[in-house]
Amino acid sequence: MTAAVTADTVGPDVFGGVDSHADTLHVAVISDNGGHLADAEFTTTAAGYAAALAFLGAHGRVIAIGVEGTSSYGAGFTRAARSAGGHVVEVNRPDRAERRRIGKSDPIDAYAAARAALSGRASSAPKDETVTGIRALHNAARSAVKARTAALNQIGHILIGAPEAIRAKYGPLKGTARTDALARLRPSGDPVHTAVLTALKSLARRVKELTAEHTALTKALDTDVTAHPGLRAAYGVGPDTAAQLLITAGGNPERMRTEASFAALCGVAPVPASSGRTNRHRLSRGGDRAANAALYRIALVRMSSDPRTRDYVTRQTAAGRTKKEIIRLLKRAITREMFRCLTTTVTVPGIADLRPLRQSKNITLTAVADHFGVWPALISTLERGIRRDDALTHAYRDWLQAA
Repeated sequence: MTAAVTADTVGPDVFGGVDSHADTLHVAVISDNGGHLADAEFTTTAAGYAAALAFLGAHGRVIAIGVEGTSSYGAGFTRAARSAGGHVVEVNRPDRAERRRIGKSDPIDAYAAARAALSGRASSAPKDETVTGIRALHNAARSAVKARTAALNQIGHILIGAPEAIRAKYGPLKGTARTDALARLRPSGDPVHTAVLTALKSLARRVKELTAEHTALTKALDTDVTAHPGLRAAYGVGPDTAAQLLITAGGNPERMRTEASFAALCGVAPVPASSGRTNRHRLSRGGDRAANAALYRIALVRMSSDPRTRDYVTRQTAAGRTKKEIIRLLKRAITREMFRCLTTTVTVPGIADLRPLRQSKNITLTAVADHFGVWPALISTLERGIRRDDALTHAYRDWLQAA
């Protein structure tokens, strides 16, 4: 089967295209001058993938295979093709103008994918599978947050229309205090009170379960993303934002040749919009919006607590820039830093000696935090290597040695 897609296959050069779905995939073959040769439909099973690869190889030497959805519906075929030695490139869906002009069907999309591979318009290598686990944990954690938010909103809506006694007792409570009180309820009273209290108790327990679930998922996610110490140690990068950037870049970020391509992928690279004597750029609305949102959160954290960023914001504000403009500049600068963390080995200063040294002298995290005027959680993350602050690390070590 390997010979069906490797360069050793005898025959004319051909290119393949795949339009993938949940149960089927449509495969098309074109010649090296763009002529349509054949297309066929196969099942999304191991046997179907093998048959599809044999179908491609039967028409000649397969130079490249363009696949839509290499990380979703096309993941199985991509895995099989790469295992067989095939060169797979990731294809975006056809643009709307082309789709309106020529229509849409599985064969049309498969041939369009093949033409994209032939022309070079599709040249990006698909993401490898090393971030599959991170993607699964990240999706589960986000869904837990959404479900928890929905349950909290339902509690608030029920209390608005609840009987006066219930609203007066639980309405003034906020946050965890309200959830804990409602979770301990023992519904009683007339049928209306009993029904309302039962619903509130069920929702409150759901909130607590989802909170615990999210905490456990975030902990597992943090363990996985800490395998990239430079990324996780960057200022303002937590487990969620680190996971999103890894998902966007893929486990093989070398497929992005420059940091400009990563910026475009994240939607933070200004788009040229010049015409005639007008020379300008406009804001990009494309790219991975989840990655864009992750960069936005990093920028906000740095604007609130990073001294260098706060100084930069002050200078830019004095120069007449608005807050939105400053955030855009920050996101573009942060993208450069994140690209370096993703594509190169970033050496994080050693911190393995900090916690043993502190414990040997019976100094608590609270005492350290009080001395440096920070939160204990910051010292804890510093000791575990998931926050990078070189100045504080050196000061902390010197203080411990002198204590």
